[in-house]
Amino acid sequence: MVKVIGRRLLGNQSVYDIGVEQNHNFVLANGLVASNCFNKSHSTAYGYVTYQTAYLKANYPVEYMAALLTANSGDQDKAQKYIATCFAMGIQVQPPDVNRSGVDFTPTGDAILFGLGGVRNVGLGAIESLLASREAEGPFKSLPDLCDRVDSRAVNRRALEALIHCGALDQLDPDQNRNQLVHDLELILDWAQARSRDRASGQGNLFDMLGSTQATVNAFESAPKASPVSDFAQQERLRLEKEIIGFYISDHPLKPLQASARMLAPINLSDLQDYAEGSSVSAIVMLTSLKPVTTKKGDRMAILTIEDLTGNAESVVFPKSYERISEKLIVDARLMVWGKIDRRDDQAQFIVEDVEPIESVRMVMVELEPKVASDIEQQHRLRTVLLQHRGEDDRAKVPVVAIVSAQDKRHFVRFGPQFRVHDHQAAVNALLKAGFQAHVSSLTTPA
Repeated sequence: MVKVIGRRLLGNQSVYDIGVEQNHNFVLANGLVASNCFNKSHSTAYGYVTYQTAYLKANYPVEYMAALLTANSGDQDKAQKYIATCFAMGIQVQPPDVNRSGVDFTPTGDAILFGLGGVRNVGLGAIESLLASREAEGPFKSLPDLCDRVDSRAVNRRALEALIHCGALDQLDPDQNRNQLVHDLELILDWAQARSRDRASGQGNLFDMLGSTQATVNAFESAPKASPVSDFAQQERLRLEKEIIGFYISDHPLKPLQASARMLAPINLSDLQDYAEGSSVSAIVMLTSLKPVTTKKGDRMAILTIEDLTGNAESVVFPKSYERISEKLIVDARLMVWGKIDRRDDQAQFIVEDVEPIESVRMVMVELEPKVASDIEQQHRLRTVLLQHRGEDDRAKVPVVAIVSAQDKRHFVRFGPQFRVHDHQAAVNALLKAGFQAHVSSLTTPA
């Protein structure tokens, strides 16, 4: 590919579109190459497509995003980014439902229903078997009903476990939790296979011979059940869900922090490419994987995979930082991370310099009346107190937020990074001593 090192206007020129095996360039009549240019036919077509997609997104957002998710269902990173876009647009993405989902993502009212084609370990044959049974005999009423109606060779135990873990069977019996369904599954599969063998041999059973709907219901009620068990812990439930779908769908461990986290101004991992090299950034993430590395000098460092609501990214913890924060690096932990952007081969990478578990993140909240907030002398006093508590190093990370109350409304104003303090309690004590109303707040229960 010819690299463009300069541009100059040549006026109106005849352009020849030439086809080459690897690259697509344009050659002017005098032999000059115009790389990465498009003639009017190209630009018109792209412009028209851009107009169409913009129109659809503006006027049919649910249908548009459902189509976009379906088209990118095989790309986990893109699908996760588009699901985050749906949340930002106020569009709910509902978990799969064995009685409502089709193969693809489906618009349903103001929401999008997750398609069964996006569920791991559930092949097309299993989906076709489920949809055919649903169309012929109506919705599934229970796990025994489902196991009794579908071909166990197409919808095997692995597929059924995947459907349970992703939430596709949640609506069959709201009183039964996912862990209970998993424990019941083995017993119900044996029961369903025995019924299938009886039907194949022409024997049937008492309930089948009666032939009534009520008899069928009684047959399913007689299906064996395991001893009652409590549901998975929330974090384990979401982990299993993510393992099957590829990302969190019914909930996300970081979602409850969205509103309060805005005061800390963390970046979205999907926006890493937008930041210049060396930029100081912070993010609220889940640590999804950790790979310890030993350098040639024998120092220990780590390669991390971190994730937020918009996507995931690889990050690096160099030896000096790793020695200080290694004990806080626990897989599946929710963390606030601070660091810098590093660029290599046009790819942005998060260099982690410090971390703190979400539960330990603290903010200093300063209550200010409007007349105090606008008083220059009071502003100077407040700045002086805060700057005295930055600490000797440059790692002060406790943010300071002003709460200005006016006309029955509370406005939150975050101070710049230069006013972060090192010890939140010492800073609050100093502010109180100086006559300011201040207190410490956690990220999970702000203000």
